[in-house]
Amino acid sequence: MIIVMKAGAVKKDKDEVLKRIRELGYKPHVIHGTTRDVIGAIGDERGKLVLQGIESMHGVESVVPILKPYKLASKEVKKEPSVIRISDTVAIGGRQVVVMAGPCSVENERQIIDTAHAVKAAGARVLRGGAFKPRTSPYSFQGLEEEGLKLLAKARAETGLPIVTEVVNPETADLVAEYADILQIGARNAQNFALLKKVGQLRTPVLLKRGMSMTIQEFLMSAEYVMSEGNQAVILCERGIRTFETATRNTLDLSAIPVLKEKTHLPVIADPSHGTGDYHYVAPMAFAAVAAGADGLMIEVHPDPERASSDGPQSLKPAKFAAMMARLRLIAGTVEREL
Repeated sequence: MIIVMKAGAVKKDKDEVLKRIRELGYKPHVIHGTTRDVIGAIGDERGKLVLQGIESMHGVESVVPILKPYKLASKEVKKEPSVIRISDTVAIGGRQVVVMAGPCSVENERQIIDTAHAVKAAGARVLRGGAFKPRTSPYSFQGLEEEGLKLLAKARAETGLPIVTEVVNPETADLVAEYADILQIGARNAQNFALLKKVGQLRTPVLLKRGMSMTIQEFLMSAEYVMSEGNQAVILCERGIRTFETATRNTLDLSAIPVLKEKTHLPVIADPSHGTGDYHYVAPMAFAAVAAGADGLMIEVHPDPERASSDGPQSLKPAKFAAMMARLRLIAGTVEREL
C-alpha cells in the first residue's frame, strides 16, 4: 500500500502514520515528492487491508494499493522522475546526461590517473574503474582489490570526479562503500539477492546493471530488493542482453530505456561498451541511447586498449572518447538535454 499525505501535512502527522504502519507489522518507506510525501508500507500482502484504516488519520489524503509486483520502484509510488544526487556537483536523473567513463579494470596508478584527467577534460562527470572484477574465467585478471580502490580514491582527489566501482560479494561491500561514491552491481550479480540486500542496507547510491538474460520485470524486482532494505538511490543500467546474435558481444536493448522510463521513476543509463563489445560501435549506440531517453552513459576508456588487462576491444582511446563527447553534446541538445 502507499499512503499519500496531504500537501500541507506536518511532521507530527507523518510521524504518527509511520508509527501506525510499524504497529501493524509493516515497514514504512518515505518517498519525498515535489508537492507532497508518499509513504510506502511494505510487508505481507495477505493482511494489507488493515492498512486501509490509516486513511482516517490526520494529514492523510488517501491509501492506495500498489498493483505492480515491484512496489517502491513503481511509478504508482512516485510519479515524477527521481534524481539521485552523487555529489555536490553531480546528480543523475535530471536534465543533464551524466557520462561515466574510465577503464574496465584499475591496473596501476599512472593508468587510472591519466585516464581520469582525460575523461574529465572531455566532459565525463564520473570516473569508472574496476577494483574487484568478477570474470567468467577463474584464470583471468581479478582486479587489484583494495589497492585498486585506493588508486581510484587518489584519482578522485586529483580530479574531483566521483567514482563508481563494482561490488562482487556482501563480505567486501562495506570496504568498497568506504571508497566509492556509487556501488555498481554487475550483470552476473543482478540476482544475487544477498548482495542486493546488503547494498540496500548501505546508504551509498547503487548502479544496478541488467542481467544478461533478465526480463524488465525481473530487473525491476532486483531494484526492489535494494530499495526494500531502505536504499532508495538506485540507478538502472541497460548493458545488453544475451541473444542468438554473434556479431556483437551482447544485444543492446535500446527499447528497454523508454520502457523503463514509463514503468519506474528511477533514472536509467546505458552501457554501450558492454552492450556491443566492440569500440567501433560504442559511439553510435551512445548517441542512440541518449536519443531514446537515457539519463546517462557508462563508457570504457583506456589509454592503451591493446594492452588492457580486461575488455580492451570495447574500450575507446581518450582521443576517440573526446570526439564522441563533442558529437554527443549536439545530439543531447536536440532532445532538450545537456552534458
